[in-house]
Amino acid sequence: MVQPGGGFDLSQIMQQAQQMQQKLVEAQEELANTEVTGTAGGGLVTATVSGDSQLKNLVIDPKVVDPDDVETLADLVVAAVRDASASAQKLTEQKLGPLAGGLGGGGGMPDLGSLGFGG
Repeated sequence: MVQPGGGFDLSQIMQQAQQMQQKLVEAQEELANTEVTGTAGGGLVTATVSGDSQLKNLVIDPKVVDPDDVETLADLVVAAVRDASASAQKLTEQKLGPLAGGLGGGGGMPDLGSLGFGG
């Protein structure tokens, strides 16, 4: 419905919001199926994380395993997981950023969180 005096068409806005929500769901599914890796110690430890930040795999080179220095191994594991998680976060921002802007950016629409689309 077009309101007198140049108003807006609420049904059109709702349709656009539904389309954006569908694109958001599709992007989230794609992220869940995408994997990124992070490394530490020059490749001695490699972590694989999904685009939705789930740790999928961890590879540790046997030469870094020293029973007398478990702390270094733990540090390398943490560093590799952080590296992979940072890559996953960047991927998420690339995939979802434009969608978030489309729903919440400037058009007088509420942000994603208030619509229950984001978190």
